Amino acid sequence: MKRIALGVCYEGTPWLGWQSQAGGNTVQDVLEQALGRFTAQPVSTICAGRTDTGVHALNQVVHLDTTVERSLESWVRGLNALLPDSVAVQWAREVPEDFHARFSAQGRHYIYLLRQHRVRSPLLQGRVAWVFRPLELSLMQQAAQHLVGEHDFSAFRSSQCQAASPVRTMTQIQIQQQGDFFLFRFSANAFLHHMIRNLMGMLVYIGQGRQPPSWVLHLLAQRDRRLSAPTFEASGLYLAGVDYPAHFDLPTSDPDDLLYELSGLRFAKAAENK
Repeated sequence: MKRIALGVCYEGTPWLGWQSQAGGNTVQDVLEQALGRFTAQPVSTICAGRTDTGVHALNQVVHLDTTVERSLESWVRGLNALLPDSVAVQWAREVPEDFHARFSAQGRHYIYLLRQHRVRSPLLQGRVAWVFRPLELSLMQQAAQHLVGEHDFSAFRSSQCQAASPVRTMTQIQIQQQGDFFLFRFSANAFLHHMIRNLMGMLVYIGQGRQPPSWVLHLLAQRDRRLSAPTFEASGLYLAGVDYPAHFDLPTSDPDDLLYELSGLRFAKAAENK
C-alpha cells in the first residue's frame, strides 16, 4: 500500500462543492469515479479543505491509499483523461504514510476576486463576484487589519459549522485594487464554514461606507453571526494553496500566475506591496 498526494484544480460553478453527496455532482464524486476507473478498484480521498458550492480551487491537495503501481506522470495524465473539463489534476507525488492532506496542513490560503462596476459582466459570471456600489479600498484595508491575529470568529461562522472551536489565527489579509477589480488574499491556520464569505460581506459593507472599519472589533467582541452582514456570494472565492511541512516536498503554485490565466488581471505580487 502506498499513499499518493494529488494537486487538483477545479472551476467550482458546475459542482455542489467538494464533499461527496448522495446525489453526486461534487468534485470528490467525479474525482473518485475517475480514480476508480484509473486504478480498477474503489478509491476514497481526503482533501485539505472542503469547498462549498460554486467555490473554486487552484491547488486543492488530496491524498489516497492504493496498491496500484503507476508513474507519477501517469497519475496526472491518466486521471485528466477521465475527468470533466472543469476539474484537472496538476501534479502527483508519492508521500509517506504519516502525510495527511487535512491534518498535516499548517496553513491555508484563499483569494477572492471582486469587480465593482455599475453593470455586471456575463463574461466573468461564476468566476468573479460583482457589486455595483462604489468601494473605498482604504476603508476595507483598515478593517482587515483588525482581523489579523488569533480571534474568536463566531460572528463569521455558518450556523452549520461543525468545527470544535471558533478560534482561528489569521496570519495575513491583503486587499489590492486595479481598476474595477479588487483582489483579497486571506491566510490562516484554518478557516470556519463560510468564514471568508461572511468576512467578505462585512468588508464590502465597510467599503461601501455602510459601517466604519471599527465595526470589525464590535462584531468580534459580540461573537454573534446575526449582527454581521449577509454571507457574500461564492463565485469569486478560490482555495489558492495549502502549506505543509517542508520535508513532504509538495509542489506549490503561484496564485498570481493562475490569475493571469483566468482573467488577464495584472495584480502586483503581495511581496511588492509590503
